[in-house]
Amino acid sequence: MTSPARGFSAVLWDMDGTLVDTEPYWMTAEIELMGRYGLHWDETLGELMVGNTLLRSAEILREHGLPLPAEQIVEILLDGVVAQVREHVPFRPGALELLADLRAAQIPCALVTMSYRRLAEAVVAACAPGTFTALITGDEVTHGKPHPEPYLVGADAVGFAPQECVALEDSLPGLQSAVAAGTLTVGIPHIVPLPDTDGAVLVESLAGMTAEALGHLVSGSLSAPRPR
Repeated sequence: MTSPARGFSAVLWDMDGTLVDTEPYWMTAEIELMGRYGLHWDETLGELMVGNTLLRSAEILREHGLPLPAEQIVEILLDGVVAQVREHVPFRPGALELLADLRAAQIPCALVTMSYRRLAEAVVAACAPGTFTALITGDEVTHGKPHPEPYLVGADAVGFAPQECVALEDSLPGLQSAVAAGTLTVGIPHIVPLPDTDGAVLVESLAGMTAEALGHLVSGSLSAPRPR
């Protein structure tokens, strides 16, 4: 059951843009791939990709002229991003500190990402052992964000109802997925601004965030009846 002292029992983390700042890595991989075929790509166009499934992102590149199958595009991009992550994992401000505080409080965490497992595992390998009790990845769900399935699966993986879980997200598709699943949803805008969204609360950063502060945030801002 949800602890009355903190208002939640588990935390479901988005990865790209929330836990780690891999968006520049994706951008580098996209620009490099498009450049091989003489095609233009830049940061503004890259914003079209934020929060999408990898296959949808691949289709966007195809729509801009890339003459490769979507599945092949995904694997090429993953190769590029995984290689960069293995050199350096760019954790977002406050993320490691909050993870450590949640671990000390024995609050389970799951990673809920539309990236594929091999990238998620490369990121998790840079975290302390036992940080995440489950990984939910884009290659292992039927419906990606903004569908609620990823967060429903994530809540089930940690053994709690969605309304007992806090979801941390940086993109609109992710925010919509978490709200639709019925979680206590916190948006942390990063590359793309987030609109005010019913069922979610927005914060500027996770810097300085603790398990206790997270509990105060969701209990104070998300106390209205949750969608089911």
